[in-house]
Amino acid sequence: MAGEAPGYAVENFDYPQADKILAERNILLKRGDGHITLATCASGTGQLEVQARDKSKVCFDVKGNSGWLTLEIPSVYLIRGNDYTTEADMTVGTEEKSYEIAKNTWTPVGESADEQAREWTLLELRTAK
Repeated sequence: MAGEAPGYAVENFDYPQADKILAERNILLKRGDGHITLATCASGTGQLEVQARDKSKVCFDVKGNSGWLTLEIPSVYLIRGNDYTTEADMTVGTEEKSYEIAKNTWTPVGESADEQAREWTLLELRTAK
């Protein structure tokens, strides 16, 4: 009809198929800008790698100049960086902490970096070139 404007596409940044991933892998992926995405782990690909107590390794592909992803992975204790500058936000109880993840090596986070060895939950990953 003449005079009608086209509809608007609104990006809500919700992670696609998050419910399916939660059901299959018990990983809660909330929101992101699409530059950090859950991936099948493959060596030599420059992925971010996350080690959690009750899971096999969880890997993420990173692309673009910067990225962010909010998520929940409990009991994370190591993160391997890639070529990006990476920060990881974690929580235990009411306490929150940000970790700078070393490039291309494993960084102790959560319980492996906590004097009390508490189980921390990974809440957000942020990357930049």
